[in-house]
Amino acid sequence: MRRYLDRRLKFRHLRTLESLSTHKSLLKASKAMFVSQPALTRSLREAEEIIGTRLFERHSRGVTETDAGRVVAHSAREILLELRRLEGELNRLHDAAGDALVIGALPVAAAGLMPGVMARFHATHPAAKVRIIQGRTEELLPALEVGDLDFIVGRLYALPSEDSFQRTILYHEPISIIAREGHPLFDGRDINPSVIGEFKLVLPTTSQRVGLDIDAALASIDATIEPALRSSSISLIREMLYSTDFIAAVPQLMLAGDLLRGALRVVPLPVNAPSRAAGLIHRAGKTTMPVALAFVSALQHYLNELKMDA
Repeated sequence: MRRYLDRRLKFRHLRTLESLSTHKSLLKASKAMFVSQPALTRSLREAEEIIGTRLFERHSRGVTETDAGRVVAHSAREILLELRRLEGELNRLHDAAGDALVIGALPVAAAGLMPGVMARFHATHPAAKVRIIQGRTEELLPALEVGDLDFIVGRLYALPSEDSFQRTILYHEPISIIAREGHPLFDGRDINPSVIGEFKLVLPTTSQRVGLDIDAALASIDATIEPALRSSSISLIREMLYSTDFIAAVPQLMLAGDLLRGALRVVPLPVNAPSRAAGLIHRAGKTTMPVALAFVSALQHYLNELKMDA
């Protein structure tokens, strides 16, 4: 049976099938596509007529894919994903300078690593245009998949499932206890967990994965150490360190510039934290632009300065 799908099936049909497969509801799918529910229903009926079989079954809780619907929705998703990749590549080619670089950065890398890297990168490539987008891994990976990012910099978290991205370990993010230069901890006393407990502690929130890692590391030192303050704001944590006798348990890299300048110091108390590998996430088989290679070189040089090699 010839269906002539390449001639008859339109992109609006593919978007309809992708949205229904994702949302499992006519109402939610129509809202996601910014079309009316009758228009979405009409598009589904047209697709089913063209393909020659029912693709979704309605029920009281929404819609469910048939076997044929599952196959067609998967293909629709792949076709639309390839178009989004194409759009990303065309946008990059359209850039007049040909030097645009878009980097995704996880929070620790964005705050502690990227300022130093960008200073070194722009010293050698002053005309290069760079955009840095901060986010969590689950937010940045879809953008990388469709070509909106050149790569992601930051912690390489364990995968919940296999994917097609390449991961390159460049450094590790050790967790340390940090205090300002001139803090009473550095007055020559013996530093041990009981002394640490004399000072108020600020930590990242446990809604951040780094916060959970830090809690586990502190428990290995002394389970009685309790935080007085938690915050998802790196700026607030930094200000508390500078303006008070608070101490912080954070990845060293989060405050790399401050440590390099000597304004903050690592408290010499070993923290038994699991290895936190970090580096680059990029798409397999993608051609790397010269400007991207220059950025990676600046990143590696800055890591050497910080002595945080893999």
